[in-house]
Amino acid sequence: MSSPRHLLRFAWLSIGAAVFTIGLKGVAYWLTGSVGLLSDALESLVNLAGAVMALSMLAVAARPADDDHLYGHGKAEYFSSFFEGVLIILAAVGIVVTAVDRLLSPRPLDQLGLGLIVSVVASMINLVVAVVLLGAARRNQSITLEANARHLITDVWTSAGVLAGLGAVHVTGWLRLDPIIAMVVAANIVVTGIRIIRQSVSGLMDSALPTAKLAELRAVLDRYATDGVQFHALRTRQAGARSFISVHVLVPGEWTVQRGHELLERIEADIRATLANSTVFTHLESLDDPASFDDQKLDR
Repeated sequence: MSSPRHLLRFAWLSIGAAVFTIGLKGVAYWLTGSVGLLSDALESLVNLAGAVMALSMLAVAARPADDDHLYGHGKAEYFSSFFEGVLIILAAVGIVVTAVDRLLSPRPLDQLGLGLIVSVVASMINLVVAVVLLGAARRNQSITLEANARHLITDVWTSAGVLAGLGAVHVTGWLRLDPIIAMVVAANIVVTGIRIIRQSVSGLMDSALPTAKLAELRAVLDRYATDGVQFHALRTRQAGARSFISVHVLVPGEWTVQRGHELLERIEADIRATLANSTVFTHLESLDDPASFDDQKLDR
């Protein structure tokens, strides 16, 4: 896994792609006068704002732990994805306002063929960048890059819908199809924005690790559940790319401190090897002390 600071280059890639596609889609709108293409260009403006926010929050998340943030700055990534989700919804509102005006007052479209070609080129750029960002997000467990990538993928689908709609306008001559498609695009954008916001809020609320990761974690612990060793009070949370795991390990009371310590070291090492970028806290307790079984809740 790359260090958080190495992820900044992906944010710069997203910024560069956004600037370039804004120019291309702006030209497409200028050539055609299509409100559908305008909605596409507005979403690219949101892409740019989200990419700039992603760059700043990735820079914050890359900072090492300090006296005021002893667990690091990983949660800064959630602010970026939340911001991008809000921007997506605001862009959808702007699209609907423009589309309603055009629905009430239809206008003919100009140079449709050339405008569509320019829009297709912009969409291909977004698709390539989205694939690159999504791969980096999965490798580095970055919610910021994932939100940015999924927004770009949504942008590609948006463009595909707009292009299909404009083709239908060209064939049927029904001008109101253009704003109707723009409103459908806006609805799709809202769904994406809400999903990103919910994911961000979930991270800020210290949600547990995903089900698949929890299964991997429990598989590691099960390997040690022999010779009388037990586990309880397993707690996990995700903070950006970093996972935090705590668990109580119960061993026979006659064990020496050294033997218990060596067991905890092996368990922690196996968990870190299984779940990359994780911080593990273990607490040793005696199976022979009834008080050990009272220490399972968040507040004892």
